[in-house]
Amino acid sequence: MTELRNCPAPAKLNLFLHVNGRRADGYHLLQTVFQLIDHGDTLHFTLRDDTALRRVTDLPGVPEESDLIIRAARLLQGEVLRRTGALPRGVDIAIDKVLPMGGGVGGGSSDAATTLMALNKLWNAGLSKRELMDLGLPLGADIPFFIFGETAFAEGVGEALQPVSAPQCWYVVIEPGVMVPTAAIFGSEHLTRDTPLVNISDFSSHSRTSAFGKNDLQQVATKLFPPVAEAVEWLSAYGDARMTGSGACVFSAVATEADADAVLAKVPAKWIAWKAQALQQHPIIAKL
Repeated sequence: MTELRNCPAPAKLNLFLHVNGRRADGYHLLQTVFQLIDHGDTLHFTLRDDTALRRVTDLPGVPEESDLIIRAARLLQGEVLRRTGALPRGVDIAIDKVLPMGGGVGGGSSDAATTLMALNKLWNAGLSKRELMDLGLPLGADIPFFIFGETAFAEGVGEALQPVSAPQCWYVVIEPGVMVPTAAIFGSEHLTRDTPLVNISDFSSHSRTSAFGKNDLQQVATKLFPPVAEAVEWLSAYGDARMTGSGACVFSAVATEADADAVLAKVPAKWIAWKAQALQQHPIIAKL
């Protein structure tokens, strides 16, 4: 095998996101439910005749060397070298980029996770799911979830994961047109950091899981970025609307694709909006 093409890197939504505290190292302690959805980027991997790792698609504003895709590939390449004493062949990586940067839908982390899973296969590296999750965690707290590959109740900094059931529904997602820097949200003095702990059964037994809890980051983001507040207010007319992650994307659950289409038909033209169905499992699993 010399290439793996059409490798999906799906988006995620945080169905709720509570900030419960802060560790001594500055990282925040969270509780959330991660939901995969069938909308995302697509990556293509082709082995090279040397050992270079190259991103062959230009991404404005994202230098190749700082891209999580390349950083993830380099981490795995180094791990293979450590285990086998031989450096695996290099790779050209192309990406069909769909997910917005600074959108809270996990675009960069999902791309990195797909890179780790695809190259583990392409290089015959033989790392387990847990080993890939541990390898990816230093690059981003969301990366282990995408490798975990199913709807998850997450705690800690987002790396302690348990499978959980969530509705088979559709989502309407609005991109408010701003890029929200995660550090600005978590660094705000106005961020709530003491939301009481919940447990997985609190979420699972809730009569409407799409309305469970809240996103503690939303209050800060909507103050700093008015377009996010405007999108939440508009979408709230059609259901329980909230922000995902640290923003900027805003979503609401609907029962059917027809319901999603009805809302999308009314979205103001100034916003990018799309629909997506909940996924129970990462689509790359079937490919690998």
